[in-house]
Amino acid sequence: MRRIFVAACLTLLVCFVFGSTAYSQKNPGKQLKSAVERVDKSSAAFNEIMRVADKSIPRDLLKKANAIVVFPGAIKAGFIFAGQGGAGLAIKRIPGGWSAPAFMNMGGGSFGLQAGGQSTDYVMLIMNEKGMKGLLEDKFELGGEASVAAGPVGRTAAASTNATMDAEILTYSRTKGVFAGVALKGVVISPDKDMNLAVYQKSAKEVLGTPPLAASAAPSSLQKFGSTVSVYSK
Repeated sequence: MRRIFVAACLTLLVCFVFGSTAYSQKNPGKQLKSAVERVDKSSAAFNEIMRVADKSIPRDLLKKANAIVVFPGAIKAGFIFAGQGGAGLAIKRIPGGWSAPAFMNMGGGSFGLQAGGQSTDYVMLIMNEKGMKGLLEDKFELGGEASVAAGPVGRTAAASTNATMDAEILTYSRTKGVFAGVALKGVVISPDKDMNLAVYQKSAKEVLGTPPLAASAAPSSLQKFGSTVSVYSK
């Protein structure tokens, strides 16, 4: 009886996954609308984070970053076992600016005494090619092969330690208006295959790879985040 129940559950799960994928692929208009919302939320979150120079990401780090990843309004919830998940995007530096955004998902879990749920904005700076290579994998766990460190906050990164500056990825979070560097480990980043396919007919690796897809090749409604970052990374 138990085996039958488990088999039935697995069958329903498979049908749901493949049914959702097929539905998404048949509704590119809905995916594009969701992509625009994601770009708008990411742009708003990044603007709010950078608004106060003394409590923001140092601009000299933004000028050096190979790529920037944002997950606006990611949810962290649970009691005893805590989990987190979110939808975001990534852009890669190109000559004269930033690439079109590739759409990404975030998931992960941790163990601890945590109750309730909270919305958190996450920002990640990919500082070199090793970090970039990890980001382009199908599943990339922060703190795995690529080193991760809490990013410095302030006008410049001059006072940062060598360990921080040598990290492949610098990570930040903002919860309830409080912005700080935080060492995100155990978090898994993966491409949003359905959204990238619906918007570009390309994978995230093709959007952010070599050569990356120029922002001008994306719908104009999706160019906002790259333009927003450019204001602070000149």
